[in-house]
Amino acid sequence: MIKKISLLLIAFILLIGAQAKADEGMWIPMLLEKYNIEDMQKAGFKLSAADIYSLNEACLKDAVVGLGREGSPFHHFCTGELISDEGLMVTNYHCGYGAIQDHSTLEHDYLKDGFWAMSRDEELVNEGITASFLIRMEDVTSQVLDSITDETKEDDRQKMIQKHIKKIQKASEKDSDYRASVKAFFNGNQYFLSVYEIYKDVRLVGAPPSAIGKFGGDTDNWMWPRHTGDFSMFRIYADKDNKPASYSKENVPMIPKQSFKISLKGANEGDFTMVFGYPGTTTEYLTSDALDLMTKVDNPHKIKIRTKKLDLMRADMDASPLVRIQYSAKYAGVSNSWKRWQGEIKGLDRLNAISKKKELEKKFEVWANSSDDLETKYAGIVSEMGVLYKELTPVSLARDYAIEAGMRGAEVVSFAHKFKKIARLTKKDKDQLADLVVDLQKSGDKFFKNYNVSTDRKLLAALLKMYSENLEDKYLPKEIVDIRDKYKGDFEAYAEKAMSKSVFTDQAKLNELLSDYKLSRGKRLAKDPIFVLANSIFFFYESEISPVYTKVLTKTTKLQRTYMAGLMEMQKEKIFYPDANSTFRVHYGKVAGYKARNAVTYDYYTTLEGIIEKDNPEIFDYDVPQKLRDLYHAKEFGSYANTQGEMPVCFAATNHTTGGNSGSPVLNANGELIGLNFDRAWEGVMSDLMYDPEICRNVSLDIRYVLFIVDKFAGAGYLLDEMNIVQ
Repeated sequence: MIKKISLLLIAFILLIGAQAKADEGMWIPMLLEKYNIEDMQKAGFKLSAADIYSLNEACLKDAVVGLGREGSPFHHFCTGELISDEGLMVTNYHCGYGAIQDHSTLEHDYLKDGFWAMSRDEELVNEGITASFLIRMEDVTSQVLDSITDETKEDDRQKMIQKHIKKIQKASEKDSDYRASVKAFFNGNQYFLSVYEIYKDVRLVGAPPSAIGKFGGDTDNWMWPRHTGDFSMFRIYADKDNKPASYSKENVPMIPKQSFKISLKGANEGDFTMVFGYPGTTTEYLTSDALDLMTKVDNPHKIKIRTKKLDLMRADMDASPLVRIQYSAKYAGVSNSWKRWQGEIKGLDRLNAISKKKELEKKFEVWANSSDDLETKYAGIVSEMGVLYKELTPVSLARDYAIEAGMRGAEVVSFAHKFKKIARLTKKDKDQLADLVVDLQKSGDKFFKNYNVSTDRKLLAALLKMYSENLEDKYLPKEIVDIRDKYKGDFEAYAEKAMSKSVFTDQAKLNELLSDYKLSRGKRLAKDPIFVLANSIFFFYESEISPVYTKVLTKTTKLQRTYMAGLMEMQKEKIFYPDANSTFRVHYGKVAGYKARNAVTYDYYTTLEGIIEKDNPEIFDYDVPQKLRDLYHAKEFGSYANTQGEMPVCFAATNHTTGGNSGSPVLNANGELIGLNFDRAWEGVMSDLMYDPEICRNVSLDIRYVLFIVDKFAGAGYLLDEMNIVQ
């Protein structure tokens, strides 16, 4: 039975608690004065809450950039920061990787050689990338939950919430150029409005070669110590009135309200550090049953699928420079979560996380049964969720295979599915035909630029085989069952035949089909073997898997919302921070090394010496550019060396970060830029689910190494003239 909870009580719960502590937490900037500033100042912070977030004065938040894409600008894939009053922005190399790859060819391999615009005219345009600046935040819980009571049915509740959100967003955008977004916090117990100014003209200024920007590659990803020069530079442009505008030659560099001062003092162990950014997703308050499903079923299977994908892609990338360029960004995207999932499992196991969750749940149940009022609202909620997670398990596994091995398996499958609409057009829809053809031709140009049919054929065969072998037939799309039976399990034979006959693996064939396209050609598309496969996978997912998964998950979501409110009522002495949801947050902690395991303790920083120690021309990830070797041996570090004469590269700290914080500014106690957040240490990547201050570390690139590479290695020191660099 779903228990009732008073919305007024929820609102009260969210506003009480004791003082927050450093390290763990992703804090809402507008609430720092109320909850965090005293603790931050005790930890060493020398500014005020208003210096971070202010409605009326320029402040540090105004120098922070949320990087998104047109169509989903509020889903920030990375963070950046302004480092000049001429719109110059720095972020991570891996955040700019897609743009760098898009501009790369065999003749101009910017991934291998790096890229530096030596004038504004040489800066490269990037379609679709947006740069958001937070104007303000506002608690709109009462407006979003207006007229919603304990008796409101869940479906009606969600419809009312969406209606209220649209109304709030529309009112916030009225008579302005701003964009508004309302998102749920604390599992839907609270709602905040964020208002943004979004710029659409973002140009690539510079990036080191991948031998620096991706040094260590996927081997070192999620690891400490790190030696990766993970940065790239962009410039944000505006119209002549400094307002957001789509790309135009007439646009000029934007003039920001604020840009960061850059400190050459660096970071020492124990120093206060602060990170601003747009963390993507965390789930700190899940139950033991949710973690059990994740660590014992979902993650292991997803790891297995992606291991196969990575092995096949890497083999072809190693064999061909062209395939390396085409698949580098794809490989990195597949690898990132693949490695994180493995770290999560190990980290949660080391923390004995499931047992700790169960202990908390037992305490919760005892508390929930301590009075009639609490029993009515909270008793039995955890066990109800446990039943639902058992029901969810086989469906969740089917969902994972549909996504990982089917819809996002071989690229040609998702590409073919884009043609579903045009294949089904009828005479009454023919006015849409011309626009659809143009869009699909553009999509084809983008697809085939970074596509290798041989690689994709191997992926199709291997992933369909895994799909068919790891699920019961009732969870398989009909076409996969038919292929398995017809080809007696030989998916390689199927892939060879299907891809040789399909128009979706040959751009010339596809262009011929689309040129002077007539509605009658829809029948030809409908018979294409890859189109048939794609439709079967997507249709089965949309009709048989997703609805069941969503139905069960909706029930758990409602219970989780009530459980969250109960936890906060039970632990009144604790201030809860909301899970990450791609909204602006502040994280703070201290520079620190850590003990990884028995007899293994890591220092808090790395230097260029470590890069030279790893140097190995035979291994792509560790092939150091000769000029960097020369600079090291000549000790040409300029003013960027530390007090020991070393060239610092990276440092570790206790800031609680996650995906989306990539590229986030790392600041010192004076609010000066000392680094760029880019990763977390392997032993602590379970921090999305459970944070451990003893071992969870964010990994940052020292800003001095950025300046050293720009100045001494790239010869683009003119960019430093724009910056406000302080000793």
